[in-house]
Amino acid sequence: MSRKDELKARVLSLPREPGVYMMKNKEGDVIYVGKAKALKNRVTSYFQSDSRHNAKTRRMVSLIDDFEIIVTESEFEALVLENAMIKKYKPKYNILLKDDKGYPYIKVTTSKPYPGFQIVAKPAADADRYFGPYPGRRAARKAIDTICEALRLKTCRRVFPRDIGKDRPCLNQHLGRCVAPCAGAVSAEEYAALVGQAVSLLEGNYKGLRRDLEQKMQQAAEELQFERAAVLRDRLRAVDAIGQRQKVVAGSFADLDVLACHQGQTRGCVVVLHYLNGDLQDKEYTILDEAAEDGAEILSAFLKQYYAMRQAVPRTVLISEPIEGEDAVAAYLSDIAGRKVELAVPQRGKRHDLVKLARKNAAEEILRVETSAERRVKSLELLQSMTGMDELPVLLESYDISNLAGTNTVGSMVVFENAKPLKSRYRKFKIACAAEGQDDYAAMAEMLTRRLTHWKDGDEKFCPLPSAFLIDGGLGHVRTAQKVLDSFGVATPCYGMVKDDHHRTRGLVAPDGREFGISTVPAVFALIGRIQEETHRFAITYNRTLSGKKLRTSSLDQIDGVGGKRRGELLRHFGSIENIKAASVQELARIVPRGIAEKVYEFYHKS
Repeated sequence: MSRKDELKARVLSLPREPGVYMMKNKEGDVIYVGKAKALKNRVTSYFQSDSRHNAKTRRMVSLIDDFEIIVTESEFEALVLENAMIKKYKPKYNILLKDDKGYPYIKVTTSKPYPGFQIVAKPAADADRYFGPYPGRRAARKAIDTICEALRLKTCRRVFPRDIGKDRPCLNQHLGRCVAPCAGAVSAEEYAALVGQAVSLLEGNYKGLRRDLEQKMQQAAEELQFERAAVLRDRLRAVDAIGQRQKVVAGSFADLDVLACHQGQTRGCVVVLHYLNGDLQDKEYTILDEAAEDGAEILSAFLKQYYAMRQAVPRTVLISEPIEGEDAVAAYLSDIAGRKVELAVPQRGKRHDLVKLARKNAAEEILRVETSAERRVKSLELLQSMTGMDELPVLLESYDISNLAGTNTVGSMVVFENAKPLKSRYRKFKIACAAEGQDDYAAMAEMLTRRLTHWKDGDEKFCPLPSAFLIDGGLGHVRTAQKVLDSFGVATPCYGMVKDDHHRTRGLVAPDGREFGISTVPAVFALIGRIQEETHRFAITYNRTLSGKKLRTSSLDQIDGVGGKRRGELLRHFGSIENIKAASVQELARIVPRGIAEKVYEFYHKS
C-alpha cells in the first residue's frame, strides 16, 4: 500500500467534529494548517480527484506525507486555534501576514525636559505617554503635524536643552510656526505646558483645552496684551479645526473598515480602508507574493491574522465577497474587540460603493508592483505546475484549422516564446487533403505531419521543437495530434484548448482525457486565451487572403503575356470581360501591344 493510500485509509476514521488539521511533508514540517466544521469531510476532500483542486492545492497535496488533527469544542474555538498554529509554524501554503505591520501609536516623550513626538509600532513599559492605535502612519503623522502647528511646537530633530543656542533658529520661527526653544525663547516649563495641551488634545479632551485657551485669551485681552491674545486666538481656531477628527479612542480608532481583494496575474493584494465618522482616514494594503485562486480564502485568512496581530477592530468590517464560516469569523473579531463587531458583504448602496472603491485601490496597487516580465514568467510557471510538465514551457506552438464554407482550408502555426508572440516563426499551411472534403481531423494531421517532416529533415525554420503543442479543439483534435507525434517518436506534451458553450476558453485537455481548468487561474487563462486568439486570427487572415486572390483572378490570367498590369489596363478601359470579348483586335491594340491583342482576341474566339 502506497503512502497516499495509507493516508486515505486514516482519513476514513476521522471524526465529523470541528477542529484543526496540520499537513506535513516527508521532513515532518507543517506545510499547511486549516480549520474545519467537520474534520472528516474537510480532510477527505484533499485526497479526492486532483481536478477538484486549484494549482496551489495540487502542489500542496503532492507534498503531504502525514497529518495531525486537534478536535475542538466549536468552530469558533477551531478558528482561534488555527490562527495560533499558523503563527507558530508559519506554514508555506498558508497566507501569511508580516508581524511588523501593526497599527502605529504616537509616543510623547514626557520624561524629557522638552518633550517630542514619535511614531512607534507599540507602547513600551516606560515613563512616556502613548496614544492610539492610529489606522496608519500617515494618519498618525497628520495628527502630530496638526497639533504641532496649532500649538507652535517644534518639528525639528534638535535635542534640548543640549542644542539651545548652537544654531540659528529655522524658518518656522520667522513664520511664527514655532515658539523656538532652540533660541531659548521659551523655558522648559513653558514648553512642557504646551506639550501638556497637546496631550490633552490627543486624549480627546479638546473641549477642555478650548475652554482653557479661551479663558487665557480673554485674560490677555483684559490686560491689554493684544499680541498674546491674538496668538491664543489663532491657537483656539486651530484647536476648533482639529475637533473631533483628532479624537482617538484606543482600540476603536475607526468606525468602519472596508476590505477588498484583487488578484493580478502574478500576485494578489488586499486593501483596507479605514473610516472615522464617515471620513476616509487611511489606506493599508498587503501584497501577496502569489496570486491565489480563491479570493474568499484570501479574505478569510487575512481577516483573522490582520486583526489578531493588531488587537484593534472597528465596529463594522465590510468585505468584498462572502467567506466560509462568516459567523465564526465575526465572533472571533468580536472576541478580539471585546464588543460586538458587524461583518458584512454589502450588495448595494453606499456601503457597496465603499467596497468597490477598496477593490479599485487593490487593483491599482497590483498594477504598480507587477511588471510585464513578471507576469509572463509567472504565467509559464503556473502552466507548468498545473499540467505537470517537466520543464518550463518557454516555447509554445499553437495550431488551428480554418476554412470558408468548406473551401480554402488552411492551417496556422503560431509560436510564443517566453509568453510573447514570435512572429518570425509563424507558419501557414494550404491543406491539400481538403480537396477530398471537409475533415478538420485529417487537416490537423496533415499540417502536423508536414511540420514534423520539416523538423526531421533538419529544416532550420522548423527547429527546435516546442516545449508543448497546443491544438485548437477538444479531445478528438488533441488525440489526432498525439497520433502524429507518436508516429515521429516525439515525446513533447500536447494539449487541446477547449472552449465552453459561449466560445470562451474553458481549459486544456490532455490526450488521456484529463482536463485542466484555467478559468480560476488568471495568469494562465490570459495566456492561453491570447495564444488561441492569435492562432485563430492568423488562420483567418490567411484564409481571407487566399479567398481574395480567387476573387481577383479572371480568365485574362490564362492568356500568355497578360499579367496583372495589362489585365488591369484592359478591365479599366473596357469595364468588363464581356466588353473585352466583344472588342476587335484593333480596339484591343489601342490598350496593349498588337501581338498581345491578337492573343486576347484569339483566346475568346477560339470556338
